[in-house]
Parts: sequence; structure tokens; C-alpha cells
Amino acid sequence: MRKELEAQLAAQLRDEVVCVEKTDQRTIFIDVKREAIRRAARIVTEAGGRYMCGVGYDNIARDGTLGMVHTFSMDRNDHFICVRTKVPAIDPVMESITPDLPSAGWSEREFMDMLGMQFTNHPKPKRLVLADDWPAGIYPLRKEVPYDLVPPGADDVAYQLDEAPPGTKIVPIGPFHPSLHEPEHFAVYVDGETIKGCDYRGFMTHRGIEKLCQTQVSYNEVPFIAERICGICGSVHATAFSQAVESAGGIKIPRRAEYIRTLMLEIERIHSHLLWLGVAGHLIGFDTVFMQAWRVREQLMWLCERLTGNRKTYGMVLIGGVRRDITPEIADDIRAVVKKIEEELRVIHRAIEKDSSIHKRTKGVGTITKEETIAWGLIGPVARARGVDIDARRDHPYAAYNDMKFDVPVLTDCDVWSTLVVRVLETYEAIRIIHQVLDKMPAGPIFVELKDKIPALRHAITTVEAPRGESTHYVITGEDNRPDRWRVRAPTYTNLQAVPLMLLNEQFGDFPIIMGSIDPCFSCTDRVAVIDLQSGKASSMTRRELEFLSREQLHRA
Repeated sequence: MRKELEAQLAAQLRDEVVCVEKTDQRTIFIDVKREAIRRAARIVTEAGGRYMCGVGYDNIARDGTLGMVHTFSMDRNDHFICVRTKVPAIDPVMESITPDLPSAGWSEREFMDMLGMQFTNHPKPKRLVLADDWPAGIYPLRKEVPYDLVPPGADDVAYQLDEAPPGTKIVPIGPFHPSLHEPEHFAVYVDGETIKGCDYRGFMTHRGIEKLCQTQVSYNEVPFIAERICGICGSVHATAFSQAVESAGGIKIPRRAEYIRTLMLEIERIHSHLLWLGVAGHLIGFDTVFMQAWRVREQLMWLCERLTGNRKTYGMVLIGGVRRDITPEIADDIRAVVKKIEEELRVIHRAIEKDSSIHKRTKGVGTITKEETIAWGLIGPVARARGVDIDARRDHPYAAYNDMKFDVPVLTDCDVWSTLVVRVLETYEAIRIIHQVLDKMPAGPIFVELKDKIPALRHAITTVEAPRGESTHYVITGEDNRPDRWRVRAPTYTNLQAVPLMLLNEQFGDFPIIMGSIDPCFSCTDRVAVIDLQSGKASSMTRRELEFLSREQLHRA
């Protein structure tokens, strides 16, 4: 594969390819001049590469440049392809790849905000991460900017929204809203109750974790901060970061530790899918599903507390292994709990399968095609519900997944119902994997001490299949016992970009379940405002009124 890519790049780009380097068995770095970045990305895509994320980094102190990496997955070949380039900090311009790869749009916009890069021909070069009142010329991820900088804000800032289609009204949903689990803002353009478009403004709870961990903490402290990126996928992010550093440093962890990581990741998958199932029931006004799914989930929370001392943020994963072992007594406890969860989930599953009202609220709702799913680079259950057969556990095996036998559920109805079914089926597979982990777990140590310093300026990428989809971490090792650059791309970052397409021509009352079907991390509060574009008249919709509208859709079904 490497030779084929080199031949294609040499034939089409010639002297614009600086070098091709294979750093490990699965990662290939292709360095190109900035004039060739779009053509190089196109070549990798045509060779079967699936876009994952972009990574921008500050190299000004070393050579006066800003770096950009576009990362791709070759799913069936277990390879990562990283196309790198750099631009002078005084002229940080390169061509956008977004016209060819829509899923690259947010990555490029992020580094416009955070590093001051410029991408010519980007179709939507608006702010993404920074607030609209952030001062011009201050780029937070540049090393010259202090991690604790708090610039003054403006008193009154309006969102710079896309133009609404003619004859529509704007329904601003958020920043605080009962169907959102975290502060975010959607401008939904409606004609009557039919959605005709949508614009998004988020990153209101951006905590600067990447900047913090590049300036203030050590390698061994980062996994505990990584656990707090997501309220559910703590072990996912801790594992992904640790694996990236282990790869860069050539660290081989004990096999027993890899099994324990696998165990914790699958426990999180069960936890997440049960939580989502309950929330999905609540969003369509079916609170019986909510109460039953969360009742079953509670048993797992109690189990996690016995395993780790915490119901969440387990603190299990470290660079070099894990912190706690699994004793025979704990293993028996795990088997008993997951067996009970499986029995009770089957009861809920049978009830959902037969419920015509749930079918009518989810089947044919939030539909996008398999081709659109691929074009937008969707991942996880959202992609597998639309016929895209990808799963990092199988395609890029890590931890102990190469010893596990499991199925990857893939459906083709391309709607909310399919995402529900995929998540339920994946929960059964997670239970199956847990039994295999406990049956096959080898004896031995659970941690290896790091004897040597981790070499600086090594690049490494890793991906872990979170319940919502693959979580990608990119690390550039540093010289001060901490990363020089750490880039986290959570699955919601990718899936959220396609939500406007899922909403198009759907009913406004279905917004909560369509939005909820990607399982985003948002918080909820009280109300939305409705604005008539023609008259300019504004009115308010309370939480109770919005819930009534959603429940009315259930009754119509």
C-alpha cells in the first residue's frame, strides 16, 4: 500500500512531495508543500482514505511555521494516512480541502480561530470555536498566548447566522433548551412546521483542555484530565491518549492491562447505550422507556463503583497500563451483573420492537443516504445505521480486541429507528465481549514502569471506538514531560456537522429526537424564542409548550 501511494504521489505531485515516512506498522506520514495539500488529500481519498480530522500546531519558535495535518483512515487495511504540510507564520495560507471533503470543514475553521491559519476557497469561513466577541489577532493555541488569558468581552454580541431561506421563520434553539444536553445554539429555519434549513453555533463550554495539557501538566496527569472530556466516555479518552503516547514512545504494555482496558471500554459502551435509550424515549414523550432503561443502567453504575471506587471517572487508565487489577471475586460479580442486564434489556427490546408509536416517531425520520453519510464522514452507530460498515475495534484493533469475537451491527434503513436498533444490538455485543475478556484474561502484571524519557517531537495517532463512534487522538511529544501538541476529536464533532442535513424537510416536533439520535453531549434548560422574519415579531415558547409539541407528534403517530 505504501509503495502504491508513493507511486501515485510521485506521478501526480512530483517534487511537491517532501517525504513519505512509515513510523509504525499502521501509520504513514506524507509531507507535501502547501501548494499540493488539496491534491494530496484528493489522492489519498481516491485510494480509499476516509477523512478523520485535521490537526494544527504551532512550530513558530523552532522554524517560524504553523503545521497542518489532515488524517485519514484506510479502514480495511488497518492504516492511518497523515498528510502534513507547513506554512510560514507570517503568511499562513493554504488551500482548503473542504470543497472535496465536507467533513474537513470544521477542522479548518477551528484552526482559523485557534492558530490564525487561512484556507482559500473554504465554503464557510466563519468563526467556529471562538466567541464572536473574541479580540482579533489573538490565537489561543499559539504558544505565545498564556493558557489562562481572559480577554475582555463585549456587552452585546449577535450570532452571525446564515441567511434564512425565503418565506421561513427562524426558531433559535439554545443556548439553553430542554432537548439539548449542553449549551449550544441552533438556528432552525422553518416553513410552518417543516424544517427548511439550519445553522449551528457551539463550543460554549470549551474548556481549553488541549492548551492546559500542553502547558501545565505532565504525561501521567493527562489521562485523568482526558477522562473529564466526556461525562460517559472517560476510559475512551484516557485510553486513546495513553495509546498515542505509548505508540510515540515505543512502550509495550502488559497483555493483562490491555484486557482490563477492553473490559472498561465495553462497560462504558453498555452504560452509554442504556443512558441513550432512556433519553431517546424521553425525547419522544415515552418516559416508560426512560425509567426502565435507567433502572437497568443503575446496576452497572453500582458495579463500576465496586470496581473502581467511582460511579464514573474511573481513573483506571495510565500510560503504561492500568491502576487496578480484576480479582476472581470481582470477575464473578461482573459476570452476574451483565447477565442480569442482558436479561432485562431483552424485555425492553421486545417491548420497543412491538410498539407502533415508537416506530412512527423514529422510522423514516432523520433520514440521510449512505452516500451522504460517507461524504460527511459520519461515524459510530449513526454511520452503521446508514449502511457504513466501520468500527475501529475491528478495523484498527487495539487493547485486546484482536482476541475478541464480535459482530458489528449494520443496518440500511438510514433513519433514527436504525440508530436505536444498532445501539441495542451493540449492547448485546458488549456483554459478549465482557464475558470473553473475563474468560480469556491472561495472568501477569498490569503496569510497566517507564524507564526512559519519551522522545520529543514524535507524531502519533490513535483511535478508540467510543459508544458514539471513533474518538481520535493525535499527539506530538514534547520536551518537558508533557505533550507539545495534543489534538482530541470526539465523535460528536464529526456527526454534528451533518445534523442540518438530517433535519432538512423534517417536522419541527421531531427536532429533539433527530438531534438526540447522534447522542450529543448537551445540557438542558428552559425555553426557545420564535421570530417571524417577515414581521420581525418575537414570541416565546416555554419548556412545557415544546414538550407538548413533541408529545403531540407522538399522539399523531
